[in-house]
Amino acid sequence: MSVYRTKYRLRNAEVDLNRRLRLSTMLRMMQEASIAHTEELGAGREKTLDRGLLWVVTLQDAWIARMPEYDEEVTLESWPGDTLHLFFPRYYRLLDSDGSELVKASALWALMDSETRKMVFPEEKNVAVPFERTGLEPPLPRAPRHIDTSAEAFFTVPFSYTDMNGHMNNTRYFDLMEDTLPSFLHDKRLTRIGIEYRAEAKLGDLLTLRWGNAGNDWYLSGETDRQLFKMRMTYE
Repeated sequence: MSVYRTKYRLRNAEVDLNRRLRLSTMLRMMQEASIAHTEELGAGREKTLDRGLLWVVTLQDAWIARMPEYDEEVTLESWPGDTLHLFFPRYYRLLDSDGSELVKASALWALMDSETRKMVFPEEKNVAVPFERTGLEPPLPRAPRHIDTSAEAFFTVPFSYTDMNGHMNNTRYFDLMEDTLPSFLHDKRLTRIGIEYRAEAKLGDLLTLRWGNAGNDWYLSGETDRQLFKMRMTYE
């Protein structure tokens, strides 16, 4: 069975002031696992990056039973689903030291041409990732449902938020979310997240952020002359 596994012991730089795993760090761990496993499966940089193809995330969902805490040892599992035209599904599980499921997540990855910044069909570039079925797959991610917004702010993409793909890294949207939404949410338990990356946010872009809530569900979107992303979170 082709399931990628790696262990982490959470360090102080990986947790927040409540000693819980940072959301952006969790997504970074999943991102790194995706890349490492894809390389193991024969779709490494010689078939992608070295040919001007970039791996990008288009949609992500996660269901959170409990966020692990400082000095806790966790295991991250990840495996690919069956390719869907443009998209490479990928699944994740974060387990505690007893093997209990803390987080389950799914994502849709795609290949983007570094010059045209357009998605490409993988078969045209001879890129293939063999899939696995474990029976533990959560639902594939879907675009977050809109909630009417009541607040607005502005954000300029800094150098520290960008990555080698030339845009704001997908994990940084969760830092932006936590810095933007009301601070009382930091003490709430986050149980569900969903995000759609609709277009790139590049260095120096000025984003208009809009957010609002309906009960325990919160919504945040960002746009320039078009919508760049939208995300929805559920707190308990």
